[in-house]
Amino acid sequence: MAPKSVAVLVAGSWGTALARVLADNGRSVTLWTRSEEQAAEIRESHRNRKYLPEAQLPESMTATSDMAIALKDAEAVLFVAPSAAMRQVAADAALHIRPDALVVHATKGFEGETLKRMSTVIAEELGRPEEQIVVLSGPSHAEEVIERHPTTVVVASRSKERAEQAQDLFMNDNYFRVYTNPDIVGVETAGAIKNIIALGAGLSDGLGFGDNAKAALITRGLAEIGRLGEAMGAKALTFAGLAGVGDLIVTCTSKHSRNWRAGSMLAQGLRLEEVLERMGMVVEGVRTTKAAFRLAQRYGVEMPITRELYKVLFEGKAPEEAVGALMGRVRTHEIEPGALSASEGDEQRN
Repeated sequence: MAPKSVAVLVAGSWGTALARVLADNGRSVTLWTRSEEQAAEIRESHRNRKYLPEAQLPESMTATSDMAIALKDAEAVLFVAPSAAMRQVAADAALHIRPDALVVHATKGFEGETLKRMSTVIAEELGRPEEQIVVLSGPSHAEEVIERHPTTVVVASRSKERAEQAQDLFMNDNYFRVYTNPDIVGVETAGAIKNIIALGAGLSDGLGFGDNAKAALITRGLAEIGRLGEAMGAKALTFAGLAGVGDLIVTCTSKHSRNWRAGSMLAQGLRLEEVLERMGMVVEGVRTTKAAFRLAQRYGVEMPITRELYKVLFEGKAPEEAVGALMGRVRTHEIEPGALSASEGDEQRN
């Protein structure tokens, strides 16, 4: 049976949109935010103007800046804190969360210092096995979910029972469809790395390079996601699904994508600090680029798009030079011959 009461930590755009889904599903939803001013606005005017200024929120949703109150009766807890804040939010929640609560997170990124996935961070702070954590991911802009536009996502966990609990919690017949997947490593890795490729897509569009270049970035970006993900223990098939190619397409092509917008601003000559100041919200792809650059070194994985974006973001390389470096790389195979099965190899030879 799906939980009836849910605490959502924190009240950013994605947390608020998912809270709307839960409220529409008849759940009792409490949003937590550090800002009492924001909590009061949600409670009293049913708006969250900083993150979703046009949205009118259901009156059944409430909000608080007191985490103990938010978690007191919560049968499920949804973590949607930025990756940089996740460990502290989880540590604070650990003081109040029910031991039997279903734990789900919907954050796409790695922890900067440790390079750990968010499920690992949450499990460590809550003192639970990682098998008890569920991740929600997929092609899903908050701006569209809050308007009840048709959206399909995936929930992943090593526990089939908990994944199905989360599926029942979020799924409705009107606009929010949820699939399950046992590959939590693949789902989390894909969700994080696609933000890097979206930065690159924004740069490419901002430089006026057109659809050919963006299609190449998306396709070769997916190859980078797959290489790193498999090295970390993910299943290749996950990257052909909603959390992989689905999320990659929507993030690289939509006006709602913060990462795409940030890349486009960089192409106009703005410094990274100026871009982040103008955005006014977290751009996960910036932090993730630094983390993925280090993960590629750790696992010995070739990630040329990530490497060039790292140089643009943190070493001052001109975007045009980065594109030249990518185009001028030594020629190689799209699919390595060793990746073909014996039967496929026979077909190729015939």
